[in-house]
Amino acid sequence: MQVLWQRDGVTISQAQSALGRPIGYTTVQTRLNRLVDKGLAQKSPERPTLYRSAVAPEAVSAGHLGLLVQRVSGGNVVPLIAQLMKDHPFTSAEIAELERLVERKKTTSPFPEGTNKKGGSHD
Repeated sequence: MQVLWQRDGVTISQAQSALGRPIGYTTVQTRLNRLVDKGLAQKSPERPTLYRSAVAPEAVSAGHLGLLVQRVSGGNVVPLIAQLMKDHPFTSAEIAELERLVERKKTTSPFPEGTNKKGGSHD
């Protein structure tokens, strides 16, 4: 998808070159056609065939992140964030940005029913 987002239409050969690693032409063709089948890419009728992204990067990223959270932690984001905070050496600027995001979340969206503002259950 990165190749499709970076360019306005690519042929199979162009996509193969843009990947920057040895990968077979038919493998690239198969992957591009799978993206088309999933509705993530479009393919032109003319020859040579041009492949274009059908979705914005943000749409794919949000969907993948939700899937990751669901698969790794059963939909609970806190363990993932806790692990990132433990393993990642955050700069003070990154910490400040995270604090701003948390504050904005507190003031702009309601908390899920059955939880308190600290994320715990009322039970």
